[in-house]
Amino acid sequence: MDRVRELASKKAAVIFTKSSCCMCHSIKSLFYELGASPAIHELDHEASGREMEWALRNLGCTPSVPAVFIGGRFIGSAKDVISYHVDGSLKQMLIDAKAIWF
Repeated sequence: MDRVRELASKKAAVIFTKSSCCMCHSIKSLFYELGASPAIHELDHEASGREMEWALRNLGCTPSVPAVFIGGRFIGSAKDVISYHVDGSLKQMLIDAKAIWF
């Protein structure tokens, strides 16, 4: 859990993913389209990826990827991010965390 928290707080936007996950790819693309450059941590390429995946599940991220953090705060998985995007609050979260500028 400590490793996840440490990585999640190092950049304004952080996404934990797996390289084979299509929803992870979609969420990363959404962030890039909004002008953010999130830190990406692919759990299937991390030495402690399995432990990090369990930590994400313990945070309530089901499925465990993609897991999105903005401003060091866990905001959810793909369905949560899409909901925030649809209601317009995702962009504001990114602006508030200084992940994008307007």
